[in-house]
Amino acid sequence: MLLYAITSRALLPGDEAAKRERLAELAADWSRGGVDYIQVREKDLPLIELQALAAKIVEAVRGAKGNARVLVNGPAQVAIDAGADGVHLPSGTLSKTLGAPPAAGMGQNAVQAAEQVYARAGREVIVSAACHSAEDIRHAAGADLLLFSPVFEKVTPERTTRGQGLAALTQAAELAKPVPVLALGGVTEKNAAACAQAGAAGIAAIRLFLGDGWRGLVAEGPDSTRPSSS
Repeated sequence: MLLYAITSRALLPGDEAAKRERLAELAADWSRGGVDYIQVREKDLPLIELQALAAKIVEAVRGAKGNARVLVNGPAQVAIDAGADGVHLPSGTLSKTLGAPPAAGMGQNAVQAAEQVYARAGREVIVSAACHSAEDIRHAAGADLLLFSPVFEKVTPERTTRGQGLAALTQAAELAKPVPVLALGGVTEKNAAACAQAGAAGIAAIRLFLGDGWRGLVAEGPDSTRPSSS
């Protein structure tokens, strides 16, 4: 079972400096413990600060000598400058085309744009993409893995989000083949196995990885191949 941790320093105690330090410590622990991917998702930060935090997390993960791949929820240039392995694309960016020379006849999608940024540096990129529908999955062509959400009902102080359910997860996994689909949204250590049985290659979460419940999920479920980066 692939494990994909998503950061949220807002859920951590202390001042801003303490939160960032704790994130780096958590990332190192996740990598040592067998987490496959770490998404740096701190959308409120200015890009220069996002890059600095991502670089700090990359350094912590490398120092931990684990196998986690670090992805940045942000521009590909920020990700590569931070030394990250790739990017995560929100669903809202998938259907947009980006600028391309007129002779090309069409724009690039977000996946292709990220690939070009990394290619210019002589590196391969790992791209994960958020998907909430069959349309999103089609627009995410070329991504290495997909995060399908919300699977389960998610209750936060701000709102309650109704889950799409395991049947929808199964449909997403079938439609996306051979690209692995990870379940996101209300996932816990108690329902992770049901996600795998429904066809998910793994799970993604924020709060699950702030405790120790994820540790029991390491190496569970079907074998999956992690995309490589260089």
